[in-house]
Amino acid sequence: QVQLVQSGGDLVQPGGSLTLSCVASGLAFNAYNMSWYRPGPGNERELVASISATGTSVYYAESVKGRFTVSRDNAWNTVYLQMNSLKAEDTAVYYCYAANVAVPERRYWGQGTQVTVTS
Repeated sequence: QVQLVQSGGDLVQPGGSLTLSCVASGLAFNAYNMSWYRPGPGNERELVASISATGTSVYYAESVKGRFTVSRDNAWNTVYLQMNSLKAEDTAVYYCYAANVAVPERRYWGQGTQVTVTS
């Protein structure tokens, strides 16, 4: 059974930092591209950041570029999202997402974790 278990969400002041974690089990972690999503203006989930299975390629949404860093540790089946210089507009539920690089049907979501940025 595949599980993506997220942690790290919290309430933080503007300008603060948080690190989200997502631990995967039940899958071959190094065969999955990993991403972080959050709801957009229309409440659909929007891609925030992603990292390739090998960790050699990353992507960031324009709104978080320069402030967020995505990384992974394949030895610990974990993907991270380091969030710095947080803004009120970063407030959201963040979701971890795993997508198998070769088998499109193998896609999984984490349970979501709340990040609230407020003074």
